[in-house]
Amino acid sequence: MMILSCIEDQDFGQYDEISVTPTVEGSMLYIEAPEYLINQSDPSDVISRNFNFEAFSNDLFAERVIDGTITYIIENTTSKELRVIAELLDDNGNVLDTEILPVDPAPMTEYQRDIFYGSSGKSIDIIKNTSSIRVTATNLGDTTSTSDLPEPKVVLKSSGKFRVRLK
Repeated sequence: MMILSCIEDQDFGQYDEISVTPTVEGSMLYIEAPEYLINQSDPSDVISRNFNFEAFSNDLFAERVIDGTITYIIENTTSKELRVIAELLDDNGNVLDTEILPVDPAPMTEYQRDIFYGSSGKSIDIIKNTSSIRVTATNLGDTTSTSDLPEPKVVLKSSGKFRVRLK
């Protein structure tokens, strides 16, 4: 009995044609401001803080990021109307991008804004060069009213979701 088999020469050069682009997602900011602190603050400066965020400017990420989204979510159970400004800054403190987020007084539905970077949005270079985030909140209401809701506060959350080419 005779066994025959045919096999083609193997081409391991296909490795060079593989493109791996996982999506990485993570939390960026979480800020809470209780209403009693908003009432005690200077109305023009409820929150003003820089947050170091070097995850984007890390060479491993910055050289390989393709596109993505930053999502801002605001919840407000206070009686205050606020304006929140989120700014992405480079190493020298230069503003690369600015988002103005309106905050209506309670009862407010959760506010969400998605900002796209890359081919379907703003320049991906903004993300590649971001090293910190500045958040400023201004009270557009008064400093005496209080909400009837339990533990009234303003919450700002943000997250990022980006496609990164590994090879």
